[in-house]
Amino acid sequence: MRSFRLGLVGKSDVVEFHPFREEKPVMEGSLENAVELEGLEGRWIPFPVEYKLGKPKSYRCDEVQLCAQALCLEEMLNVEITEASLFYGKIKRRHPVRIDKSLRDLTESAAMKLHDLIDKAETPRAKYEPKCRNCSMKDLCLPEAMASEHSVSRYLSRELAGITGRNNVEAPP
Repeated sequence: MRSFRLGLVGKSDVVEFHPFREEKPVMEGSLENAVELEGLEGRWIPFPVEYKLGKPKSYRCDEVQLCAQALCLEEMLNVEITEASLFYGKIKRRHPVRIDKSLRDLTESAAMKLHDLIDKAETPRAKYEPKCRNCSMKDLCLPEAMASEHSVSRYLSRELAGITGRNNVEAPP
């Protein structure tokens, strides 16, 4: 999925499509928020579901990820998504998430901050935490390698000092 407006690309775990019925809606939504699906009769409301191994967190990172998926789907399908769900494996329950204005604003702000870091060519330092063990991005992020204070300039200074036999050699710019 993708959003050109936010500059985001990603994959959803699951997007369910719930049938839209005017007389008895399965979930909140209007006909404008329902899509036609090839080979199926009627209209369907997209409903993103994100699966997490752990349990609900006190901060909103999982909700922001889910909202980003909803915003991408909205742009792709030309609908408004008002509800989604997080499934937490540790408690084996779905946690409903309202895709409201405050969550949308938080998600869009996070996307803008991401693009600001990219524009400035800044990479935030990875911090290894227990949750890193099960992260799908672990092999790209390499938080264990960054856990100690590794520094290219310090490495180059040590290597140059060894070659020249001098201490306090400045690393080249």
